Amino acid sequence: MEQAVEQYERDGYCIADEQVAPDDVLAKALRGMAAVRDGSFDTGLPPTAHPGYDPAVLCKIDNPHRSDTGLHGLVTCPQVGRQVAAMTGSRRVQVWASQLLIKPPGSEAAGHVGWHQDRQYWRMWQTDEGLFTAWIALSEVGPASGPMLFVRGSHRWGFLDRGNFFAKDQHKLREEIAVPAGESWEEVPALLPLGGLSVHHCLTYHGSNANLSDSARWSLAVHLRDERALPVPGDQGYYTAHLDDPRICPVMYEA
Repeated sequence: MEQAVEQYERDGYCIADEQVAPDDVLAKALRGMAAVRDGSFDTGLPPTAHPGYDPAVLCKIDNPHRSDTGLHGLVTCPQVGRQVAAMTGSRRVQVWASQLLIKPPGSEAAGHVGWHQDRQYWRMWQTDEGLFTAWIALSEVGPASGPMLFVRGSHRWGFLDRGNFFAKDQHKLREEIAVPAGESWEEVPALLPLGGLSVHHCLTYHGSNANLSDSARWSLAVHLRDERALPVPGDQGYYTAHLDDPRICPVMYEA
């Protein structure tokens, strides 16, 4: 496990290229992702944003873990929590947001996720440390699936505030990001089996390209904080308002 922490600290990400969640937990999550996509929410709480599913574009559904018991079970799974804590060296890991991401085949550039740092969208937290994302594969993610691409070591560049999750022109975005002197832009794909996961730091540049396979690429991005990350004083936004509600912000791991 020390090697996992070393990789995370060195590269800004770590990849578990094996199934992490037990079969029964994963099976319930797979049923849940389809239910949420189709507008069925067995907890009675809808996602905070659901654009509807269009097979021509990337679909992003916000906070589906609050809407389905299977997805909630995945983000509170002890095996997943232990794996994430082992990668990041955390003593306590709490969910504060999630995204169900469906990248249909044939969506071409409309399926891109633009280069960005998560910190660009996470201004409600005081510091960069202790903030990260666990990306759980809900389908097999191969080279043709439009896998997530990490820029190795880019978390060391600091907060550059350049990039755009929603933009589709990867080349243009790349030109707008100034790589510091002595550093290089090295893209590493996160190739994962069904049930595998990766974890990346909130400053690590990442994005993804078109899905060229014959199947949709499914994933759950789980946004997390550990014991080091505290909200900005006085922040009243959604993502810090529910930290005491285990339905919305459950603790994934606690030592």
